[in-house]
Amino acid sequence: MSVVKLIHVGVGGWGGDWEQNAIPPVKEIERTAIVDGHEPTLRKAQKALDLPDAMCFLTLEEAMAAVESDAVLVTAPAGAHVPLSIQAMEAGKHVLVEKPFSESAVEAKQAVEKAEELGKIIQVSQNYRFYPAPRAAQKLLADGEIGEPSVIEIDFRKWANDAAKEGHRHYGIAHPLIFDMAIHHFDLIRKITGQEAKTVYARPLAPSWSKFEQEGAAAIVIELASGLVVSYRGSWISSGEPTTWAGDWAIVGETGEIRFSSRVGGAVGAEGDRLTLRKRGEDAKPVELETMPLWGRSAGLQAFANAINGGPMAETWGPNNLGSVALMEAAAKSSLSGQVEPVVLP
Repeated sequence: MSVVKLIHVGVGGWGGDWEQNAIPPVKEIERTAIVDGHEPTLRKAQKALDLPDAMCFLTLEEAMAAVESDAVLVTAPAGAHVPLSIQAMEAGKHVLVEKPFSESAVEAKQAVEKAEELGKIIQVSQNYRFYPAPRAAQKLLADGEIGEPSVIEIDFRKWANDAAKEGHRHYGIAHPLIFDMAIHHFDLIRKITGQEAKTVYARPLAPSWSKFEQEGAAAIVIELASGLVVSYRGSWISSGEPTTWAGDWAIVGETGEIRFSSRVGGAVGAEGDRLTLRKRGEDAKPVELETMPLWGRSAGLQAFANAINGGPMAETWGPNNLGSVALMEAAAKSSLSGQVEPVVLP
């Protein structure tokens, strides 16, 4: 297997975390350049990574002309995801793009169609799929361990309301709960059930003391294709006991219940995953989970490299992510309209 040479675009806060934590464990990847249009951010990353000027660029075009590369990793702000992805693919590169793929399912499909036209891989970093607990939940549900499911309940709680409002980017971005966080949970719903969403109703929660311009919290009801209902409660402004980033899940069925979460106790890797199976009338029992040498973003990046080298396409490749974007987009629309909105696949 040949090493995939990668240009990384967007090396600010989260992109910098990719450089420190997600990319280094993946031996199938060689990062050959970094790119950021904000020069102070670029120079800060250059210093932190101890890179020469010849590996640091203000534009993707300059980087692709100067260094050898097979692929581009896009961790720039969401509005730039599709334009940068198309630019990279038109230059002959495969693309791994951070979530959300796009804020518009129609725009995301444009990137998918461009990849098909050019014979390139486009993959989305929906990294929550690459942990053992949701993978086990998917299998248990498919194997009928709890019979026909009756409801899925998801709770996500964090407190992110302390910073001064002025100049704090997170408070002002579009749909900070739905676009920035719930997209992970929406994508896991589709993975675990194997179903697309049919309708969604999102009720934003906006107490007077919230510093978020749009929903800092929301109660969301999702109807899946089979009629199964998902009850989702998410919050950046909860004083309650924090959940893990994956949230607390309960999948209730005719004969039992599956409960799981990922990275319990602040664990960085897959060893923090927990899942229990409770049959009706019995106590909950922990389920042994698979051991994963790589997890999260690193596992997704490795899957991307393997696909470029002729291996199977990762489950998070672009065409399979359109349903997650469509659900996210419909939830945001519902939060503004106050109506139940259809989930429309482009």
